[in-house]
Amino acid sequence: MNIGVLGGTFDPVHTGHLVIAVATKIQLDLDEILFVPTGQPWLKANNYISPAEHRLHMVRLAIAAKPYFKLSTTEIERPGPSYTVDTITELKGKLGAQDELFFILGWDNLVQLPQWHQPSQLVKICRLVAIPRVGYPVPDLDFLEAAIPGLSENTILLNTPQIDISASQIRDRVRQGLSIKDLVPEAVEDYIKRHKLYLAHNRG
Repeated sequence: MNIGVLGGTFDPVHTGHLVIAVATKIQLDLDEILFVPTGQPWLKANNYISPAEHRLHMVRLAIAAKPYFKLSTTEIERPGPSYTVDTITELKGKLGAQDELFFILGWDNLVQLPQWHQPSQLVKICRLVAIPRVGYPVPDLDFLEAAIPGLSENTILLNTPQIDISASQIRDRVRQGLSIKDLVPEAVEDYIKRHKLYLAHNRG
């Protein structure tokens, strides 16, 4: 099987995540996409993140209608900082020898990859799939290759989809009392309202 891995805080999961997952599945003919909510991402160690319970529930609601979308609680269950290389290693350990993982990330994150934990090991154990990010140029693979040998041959640069939705934008709109209709699935919007997430008096 060829399996896409889409990680993130998903605080909240939004329609952009779903569009990226569908487009990547179609373009690369992947069998399924794993959504992997982060535990405590080490690059955001000082940022507040909603409790895992809420983020997991929202992802479950968002992907419920797509049987080829799966939820992985690997990072939530693992204590300490979340490192992608550890997650991919753990996921590979549960798969067959012929299965291949495709780690999905934005162009902006690909450029930052040399700062990640053990990036050289990461490019050895999975393929990287880089998705456009509005406002960011196409990554220079030659430059990245110099920092992380082997990266260019294991990276797939996609030109679509181009998504201009962010979780921070959605959280801000909720705090301001603005509509988030169509920015998140309807079930996720209902969940946010029901649990009063992202309001000024409720940091969750």
